[in-house]
Amino acid sequence: MQNRNYHAILYFIASVIAITLAIQVYWNYKNYQAGKQQLKNEMQISLDAALDNYYVDLAAENTIGFALKNNSTENKAKLDSLIRVIDLSHQGLKGLDSLDSTKIKEIMIFSGSQISNMDTLFGQIKVPQEERINAIKHFLNGKETDSLNNLAKLTSKIILSITTDTLNLTRLNHYIEEQLKQKNLSLAYGYIFKNNSGDTQNFNKELAKAPNEHTSSKSAYLPKKSAFNLYYNDPTFTILKRNLVGILLSTLLIAAVIACLLFLLRIINQQKQLAELKNDLINNITHEFKTPIATIHVALEGITHFNAENDPRKTKNYIETSNLQLEKLNTMVEKLLETATLDGDSLKLKKEETDLVQLLKNLIKKHQSLAPLKVFETPDFPKQLIVVADAFHLENALNNIVDNAVKYGGNLIKLTLKDENRAVLITVEDNVNTLTSAHAQHIFEKFYRVPQGNTHDVKGFGIGLYYTKKIIEKHGGAITVEINGKTTFKINLSHV
Repeated sequence: MQNRNYHAILYFIASVIAITLAIQVYWNYKNYQAGKQQLKNEMQISLDAALDNYYVDLAAENTIGFALKNNSTENKAKLDSLIRVIDLSHQGLKGLDSLDSTKIKEIMIFSGSQISNMDTLFGQIKVPQEERINAIKHFLNGKETDSLNNLAKLTSKIILSITTDTLNLTRLNHYIEEQLKQKNLSLAYGYIFKNNSGDTQNFNKELAKAPNEHTSSKSAYLPKKSAFNLYYNDPTFTILKRNLVGILLSTLLIAAVIACLLFLLRIINQQKQLAELKNDLINNITHEFKTPIATIHVALEGITHFNAENDPRKTKNYIETSNLQLEKLNTMVEKLLETATLDGDSLKLKKEETDLVQLLKNLIKKHQSLAPLKVFETPDFPKQLIVVADAFHLENALNNIVDNAVKYGGNLIKLTLKDENRAVLITVEDNVNTLTSAHAQHIFEKFYRVPQGNTHDVKGFGIGLYYTKKIIEKHGGAITVEINGKTTFKINLSHV
């Protein structure tokens, strides 16, 4: 895959993720704003309903009715006494808070035929003297006259006017909390009530003074020119709680989209790496195969054109050179074919008792002769350590580790062999760190080679460590690499 196409896909996926996040954030923000407005409306409705219920119930409890069974002087005296109580020290109805007596519309009076002792009440509601008895008679007969414009039923509205200038906070709070509970609202609140005289009543004063959300009552029962403002604390948690399902679904959608896109990007990246590995492998195979083929070609050409006298010595040298190169070619082909069998069950191990000490000493001896400048250390090697393993494949696996240290490591190579609780620990350590942590995560992958630009000083197919890992695993063991100023391979094997 070309880098230009890969970068275009990468930018596209990043753009899709960014747009998806932006849309979901905007959608959640709009939902939050809508939820906030809905909550404010519910607080408004709850407040108005609480005040309406407060005043209606208060009026129902304070309705006054007058009933005279007969015309006895005693009953008339009692009624007159009751009216004088309402009269409040002869100040008239003006003494009853902010009541405007000229606007009284509801009065209810039950009486007999004699109503001459109602002077006090009629005086308060400004019914002229000459019209009082006549007005009451017409009222009792169900007829209306102009004199009844100020006379109706003495029920709720008089009592409402009497009581609205002050509030019973404890009782009002009960109504407010009842309304909030019905709407499943659990916000702390406070309020300020200001009557038409400028006097105020407060509840939860600190909350009411704070810069919190608030709403004003529009109840028709509030006294004229009064104001009631309700304050409540930050509703964000309540709104988020209400929108929890939507937020979770949005989060899941975002996570699913991002996960799918990242998974797609990972697959594309893997395909890109595989393509690069394939190209690298083809180049390596071409170079690795080209050298022995060219050597054999030169040897055969030498026999054909430069050995006219049929010198047996020259012929033997050409043939030995050709055989050596053919064996090298055969080994490389076998490695490639063998790698194809490692992932399946077609590779059968022939396990037998094997002395690891002797096996490692043979490997050290071979590499010491090939790299005389390298120093091998084998501290605390036991005299013998027997495991059940396929000697051929285990030797090849360990050989790849030692060969890797010789090719890429420093001048000092240290091998240790320990028997720990029926498990064997083999370490191969060199004194130069040529790997990065990022490369160390991939060195056991098939065909992976540490990038060295366009050239590789050491030829290979990138299958040595992959082969080693698979063979160790088929023996029930594990192999790891540590990077800490030096490179250390650790192999764990069981005895059986």
